[in-house]
Amino acid sequence: MAHELIKAYGLLNKMQVFRPKIEQFGVSDLQKFHSEEYIQFLKIVTPDTQDQYKRQMTSFNLGQDSPVFIGLFDYCKIAVTGTLEAATQLNLGKSEIAINWAGGLHHAKSSEASGFCYVNDIVLGILELLKYHDRVLYIDIDIHHGDGVEEAFYTTDRVMTCSFHKYGDGFFPGTGNIKDIGCKKGKGYSVNFPLDDGIDDEAYVTIFKKTIQAIMKYYQPNVIVMQCGADSLSGDRLGCFNLTLKGHGECIKFVKSLNKPLLILGGGGYTIKNVSRCWAYETSLLIDETELPNEIPKHNFYNYYTPTYKLHLKPLDIQNKNDSVVLEKKFEEIYVNLKNLVSPSSNGKRFRPPNLPLKKSEQETNEPLNGKSDLRSNNMESNSQIKPFNEFYGSSNYNQKNKLWLQNSSENVVKKNQLTSSLNNQILNSFNMDNQNNSNNNIYTNNNNRKTELQSNIETDLSQTMKKLRK
Repeated sequence: MAHELIKAYGLLNKMQVFRPKIEQFGVSDLQKFHSEEYIQFLKIVTPDTQDQYKRQMTSFNLGQDSPVFIGLFDYCKIAVTGTLEAATQLNLGKSEIAINWAGGLHHAKSSEASGFCYVNDIVLGILELLKYHDRVLYIDIDIHHGDGVEEAFYTTDRVMTCSFHKYGDGFFPGTGNIKDIGCKKGKGYSVNFPLDDGIDDEAYVTIFKKTIQAIMKYYQPNVIVMQCGADSLSGDRLGCFNLTLKGHGECIKFVKSLNKPLLILGGGGYTIKNVSRCWAYETSLLIDETELPNEIPKHNFYNYYTPTYKLHLKPLDIQNKNDSVVLEKKFEEIYVNLKNLVSPSSNGKRFRPPNLPLKKSEQETNEPLNGKSDLRSNNMESNSQIKPFNEFYGSSNYNQKNKLWLQNSSENVVKKNQLTSSLNNQILNSFNMDNQNNSNNNIYTNNNNRKTELQSNIETDLSQTMKKLRK
C-alpha cells in the first residue's frame, strides 16, 4: 500500500528505484548476525510442519506474535536484501539517502524471533555500513523499544543506538529503561528516552531534536540509520502516542538536515492505511518535494482510506501523560551521560571486508501497463509489469547471462528444485531424529555431524549441477 501511494503521488519519478535480486544474497549474509541453526530452521519450517518441531519453535520463539506462514524465508530475504543493498549504495557513494520501507525489523535477536520480526535487517545493514564508517548512529522512533538492535551493539562504541519509545505498564518488549546505557566498551553508547501515553507533536519533536543535537555534538557519527515505525502515530491499533504525520515527519526532516549519509527504514504500524500515509508523506520530505495534496489520489488502494480520503491525520482528544518537567529531567540525565563519553573508536585505515554484490545496474525502459494507463490490475501484477526509466534490477551480468537460461530451461529448474527438496527433506528428517532421540532442550545434539555431512554433500551436488547447467 505504501509503494502504491508513493507511486500515485508521482514520487517514484523523482527517485532511482532499485529492486535487488534476492538470488544475489545468500544464507551466509544472514549468518553474519544470526545463528546457522536458526536460519536453517526458518528456511525449512512451514505451517504444515511446525507442529512436528515444538521444541525448536519454543527455542526460537516462533508462534504467537511471530507466527510461521507460507513464504516466511522469502519474506525475510526480501527485507534484508533491500536494507543491504541500501547500505551498499551509501557505502559506495551512489546515494546520499537510501530508503527501504520493507525493513526496520528491530526486535529480532541472533537466534530468536520477536514481535513480528524474524531477521534483523537493521543489524545486518549496520554491519555493512561499518565496513566504511567508523561510527554509526541508529535512531528509532517506533513506539516499541528497539531492543534487538541495542542488544546487538550493547558492548561497542562504534554504534550508538537511540530509541524513543513507550515504557512501563507491561508494554512490549519491556526494555529500554533510561538507565540502560550500554556496558564495557559500549558504556554510554545506548541512549533510551522512555515515554508515557499520549505524547503529542510539540513535546515529542522538542525532546527528539534536543537529544539528537546532543548526540551529534558528542558522538559525531559518520552515517545515520533511522527506523521510522508508524505505530507511534495517533490512532494506531497497538500504539498509544498521539503523533500526526507532521510531527513524525518533522523528526525525519530534522535528521535529513544534518547532512549525513542516511539509511531510512520502515518498522511497526498496525493501522495499515496510516502506515502508508506516513511513509508516502515522509518519502516526499526526503526528496524535498513540495507539500503533497491532502486529497488521496485515485489508485488501486483508494478505498482503503475511507472515510476521509485525506493524507493527514488529526490528533485524538486524549491526555498527554508526559509532564514537561519530567521530560526535561530525562533529557538532562541523557545529556550528562553523553557529555561524559570517552572518545569513540576511530580506525580510518581499518581493513575493509569485501562489499556485497552491487554491480553496474541495468536500466530498464519505460513501458506503460499493457498500453493503457487506466487499466485496473492486482498489485502484484502491476508491480511486475511496470518498468520505469529510473528503476534498476540487480546487475547487468546477472540479467544477460542467466535471464535466458531461467526462461528457457524448465528441465534445469526441475532438477534444481529436486536437489533443493532433497536437501530440505533430509534436514527435516534430522530434525525428526533430534525430536525422537533427545530429551533435553538442545536442538542439535546427537545428529550434528550427520546433518552437517548430509547438507554439505547435497549442497556440493547442487552447486556442481548448477554450474553444468549454466554452461
